[in-house]
Amino acid sequence: MSQAQETETVREDGRINSVSGPVVTATDLDARMNDVVYVGDEGLMGEVIEIEGNETTIQVYEETSGVGPGEPVENTGEPLSVDLGPGLLDTIYDGVQRPLDELEEKMGSAFLDRGVDAPGIDLERTWEFTPTVSEGDAVEPGDVLGEVPETESITHKVMVPPDYEGGEVTAIESGEFTVDEVVAELDSGEAITMHQEWPVREARPAREKETPTIPLVSGQRILDGLFPIAKGGTAAIPGPFGSGKTVTQHQLAKWADADIVVYVGCGERGNEMTEVIEDFPELEDPKTGKPLMSRTCLIANTSNMPVAARESCIYTGITIAEYFRDMGYDVALMADSTSRWAEAMREISSRLEEMPGEEGYPAYLAASLSEFYERAGLFQNINGTQGSVSVIGAVSPPGGDFSEPVTQNTLRIVKTFWALDADLAERRHFPSINWNESYSLYRQQLDPWFVDNVAEDWPEVRQWAVDTLDEEDELQEIVQLVGKDALPEDQQLTLEVARYLREAWLQQNAFHDVDTFCEPEKTYRMLGAIKTFNDEAFDALEAGVPVEEIQDVDAAPRLNRMGTAEEWDEFIDELESDLADQIRGLY
Repeated sequence: MSQAQETETVREDGRINSVSGPVVTATDLDARMNDVVYVGDEGLMGEVIEIEGNETTIQVYEETSGVGPGEPVENTGEPLSVDLGPGLLDTIYDGVQRPLDELEEKMGSAFLDRGVDAPGIDLERTWEFTPTVSEGDAVEPGDVLGEVPETESITHKVMVPPDYEGGEVTAIESGEFTVDEVVAELDSGEAITMHQEWPVREARPAREKETPTIPLVSGQRILDGLFPIAKGGTAAIPGPFGSGKTVTQHQLAKWADADIVVYVGCGERGNEMTEVIEDFPELEDPKTGKPLMSRTCLIANTSNMPVAARESCIYTGITIAEYFRDMGYDVALMADSTSRWAEAMREISSRLEEMPGEEGYPAYLAASLSEFYERAGLFQNINGTQGSVSVIGAVSPPGGDFSEPVTQNTLRIVKTFWALDADLAERRHFPSINWNESYSLYRQQLDPWFVDNVAEDWPEVRQWAVDTLDEEDELQEIVQLVGKDALPEDQQLTLEVARYLREAWLQQNAFHDVDTFCEPEKTYRMLGAIKTFNDEAFDALEAGVPVEEIQDVDAAPRLNRMGTAEEWDEFIDELESDLADQIRGLY
C-alpha cells in the first residue's frame, strides 16, 4: 500500500497471536501474501509474508517493543507500493518511503515515534504542468502526456500509468496542479494525474531488454580503465571493514555519468549516511553546474532502524529507479550494502523457523539476489524511449572472506567485480581495488565506444597495463625470496614501470579537488605517459644504459603528479617530451 492512500480503506479484522522481534503472527486476518497491514494499537506498518490456515505471519517495519497478544491487526488489502510523481528527487526517505524531513517536522525531533505516517510525495504542493500532446491524440500505456520542471536539473515526464488501457485524449490543459488533480482525461473514461503507485516487488514493464554498449563513466581510473561497467550493467564491491566500499560508492554517486542517482543506505552506520546527506547538497553537478541533490534520491535505512525495513528499502529504491528509467533517463542505483539486506532476511527467516541454508542464510538467498539484480538493464521502454538502470551493490563479507554465501551468490549474478583489498587499504592505496582479483565482463562490448570516443588504441594500451601488472605480481614472489637486485635488469625495469602504474595511475585521491574525477581522455593520456616511459626506458636498456641511470632521470618522478595537475593536457605533453629527451640523452 502506498503511504498516500486514504487510511479510511483500512479495516480491523485480526488479532495478534504472538510477537517475536519484527515477526508477528495474527489470527482471523483476512489477507493475501504481501498485503500491507497495520499492527497493534499504535498501527505499526507491516507486510504479510506467510499464511497458514487461520494464522498469518507479518514482518513489521517498525520496532515492536510493547506490542502484545490481543491487539488489533488491520489489513489494507493492498501490496507495499511506492508513490511516484514529482517530488521524488532532492528528498530523503526511510526504507518504506516515508520522507524523513516530513516526519521530523511532525515529531519536532530527529527521533521518530512509532506509527507515524506521511505520503511519499507532497500531495499539497502544486507543479507547473506543460502538455506535450493535444486533445484528439491517441496515447498508450507509458506514453508521455506532459512535463514538469521537478528540479533545476531534471524535467519530470508525466506518463500514462503502465496498468491503464490508454485511448484518445479528450481533455488536457497546462497550469498549476497538485499531484492528485486530473491533468488529462481519455475517452476510455480514465482520468490521469501526476501521481502513480506501483508495488515494489513487481518490476515495471518494458518492451525489450537490450545488450548495453555504452560505459557508465565513473571518473575513477581503475574502474574506467581496467574494469568498466556498462549503462544498464551490474557490479559488486565486496570488501572488509575499512577498505573503502562506502567512499567508492560515494564517488560513483557523485561522478558517474548517470542522469539520476538513487542511493540506498541499507543497514549501514548512521555517520556514513550523514556524510552523504551533508555532502551532496553542497556538491556541484559536473554536468549541469547545479546542486548534485537535484538529481539524487536518498533512501536512508541505517543500522539502528528496524531490521525488517532493510528488506523493503532495496525494493523501494529499484522501483523509483525504474520509474525514472521509463522516462528515458539513465539511472544509477547504489545499494550499500546488500549484506545487511541479506542479514535482515536471515533474521526474519530464523524467526519463521525456516530450514536454514549455508551459514544460516535462507535457502532462497540466491533467488532474492537474482530477482533484485535482474531488474537492472538497458531497456526499450513501452513508450518507445530508451532508459537504463545500473545497479552497484556493496557487499560486506565478515572478515573479508569472499567465500561466504552473499559474496558468492552475488558473483554468480553480476558482470563486474571490484574486489577491495584490506592490504592495499592498510598501505593507504585508494581506491583499494585489487587489480589481480577484479574483473569486468563488459570490456569487450564497451571497447568500440572507447575506440570511437577516446583513442583507437585504447584496448591495446589497456592490455599492456594489465600484462605489466600481471608480470609484476609474478616477479614479486621472486623478489620476496632473493631480493630485487638479484633480478635481471629488464625485470627490474618492469617492476619500476609497474610501480608507476600503481602509484601514478591506479591510485586516486577522492578528496583532492582535481584528482577526485578523471575523464576517460585523461585516464588514457596518463597511461600513455607511463607507456612512453616504458618504451623509452627499454630502448635505452637495449642500447646498454644501466637500469639505475634510467630510473634516475629527473622527469620520471613527475609521473606521480599527473593526476593532480590542473592543466593536465599540457603537463602530460611536456612530461612525455622531457622523458623522451632525457632518456635518449643517456645513449
